[in-house]
Amino acid sequence: MPARINRRGFLQTSTALGIAASSGPLLNPARVLGANERLNIGVIGVGGRGASDLAGVAHENIVALCDVDEGRLSAAASKHASAKKYVDYRKLLEQDDLDAVVVATPDHNHAPATVRALRRGLHVYCEKPLTHTVAEARLITELTAEKKLATQMGTQNHEHPGYLRLVELLQSGAIGNVKEVHVITDRPGRWWPQGLDRPTDKPPVPAGFHWDLWLGPASERDYHGAYAPFKWRGWWDFGCGAVGDMAIHLMDPTFWALELGGPVKVTSKGPAPNAHSAPKWMETKFEFGKRGKLAPVDVYWYEGEVKPREEIAKELPMNGSLFIGDKGRIAIAHGGNPMLLPEDKFADFKGPDSYLPTSPGHHQQWIDACKVGSRTGSPFTYAGPFTEVVLLGNVAYRVGKTIEFDPEAMKVANAPKANQYLDKEYRKGWEI
Repeated sequence: MPARINRRGFLQTSTALGIAASSGPLLNPARVLGANERLNIGVIGVGGRGASDLAGVAHENIVALCDVDEGRLSAAASKHASAKKYVDYRKLLEQDDLDAVVVATPDHNHAPATVRALRRGLHVYCEKPLTHTVAEARLITELTAEKKLATQMGTQNHEHPGYLRLVELLQSGAIGNVKEVHVITDRPGRWWPQGLDRPTDKPPVPAGFHWDLWLGPASERDYHGAYAPFKWRGWWDFGCGAVGDMAIHLMDPTFWALELGGPVKVTSKGPAPNAHSAPKWMETKFEFGKRGKLAPVDVYWYEGEVKPREEIAKELPMNGSLFIGDKGRIAIAHGGNPMLLPEDKFADFKGPDSYLPTSPGHHQQWIDACKVGSRTGSPFTYAGPFTEVVLLGNVAYRVGKTIEFDPEAMKVANAPKANQYLDKEYRKGWEI
């Protein structure tokens, strides 16, 4: 029978842990190297986003490569002739000389690969979203706190200069107490389809493509191009929909600067839920209470065809955010710079001197941490709690009612049926 996560001793306050961990050095790296030594890195998933990740660490010693597509694997191996080749990442993770791994698989394989690596004492860079489920995020947060390894979630814009300045403005009170945040993306739409039923035809598996290994922990089904290699993101068994894809980028400075965490009420609406696929559009409201000295805040998420009311829409950039405080507003597009509003009020506003450290680059920051124990911007003790919050949007949508999530108890208190969506089942051989 498929298995679920063994929920042993979950952390009581993972969000508070994550906020602290995002700003300090690692306490006890598993293996501290000299800054000029080269890491032995294995890369799991070498096509698409994985190809970019491989390029980002290619100046280190690439000793292992894995991909279920033999064509992509051979192309990557042609540039790293001494690396061992695998089609099953479980085998790669048994290689003796590894120091660290990069995980760039579809979402449903993130946790099975990452958990195995952490338990082996390997440093890990994992693409976003960190996990496929809330329970996986909590497990990885716990393991990371225990192992004290160098970790980084692949949110490459976490320390973009515009985001750094945004966080400084919000933390310094430039617009006062932030009461609302609105975040929007145009995905899925033209990027991949959602709201679909499972296909019924059975095309042949492409030559050199290991379909059963691509499925990994997911239940068995026939191959179809509607799932792989790219369109998997819209299917519940493999991806987390648009909120899992883009909220991890777009809500990142909100989670960071406003120290989101604690009990949260989540309401999602959209088309009638489909058992197989994420919706064509979804609007989600996250309601956070007071957090220390920070005022309660409501965070609104819009994806696909849905748009906010007109007075918000006119100031909210597509694939961006709008922060509404009691002294003004800030608008920012993904990868852009913050704009204080109304412009005439802030025409002569200087703001705080910059105090957040610049980054040498998301991959290099992680590599440095692997070697000398320095900080990373998105360690799993930060990324895990953040991922939990984001994925609650899907949980509320799938259960069809407002949920009240208690992070200490790790459950939805008011809607017991929602708790089934916090976790998932794993095929035999892929349990974590």
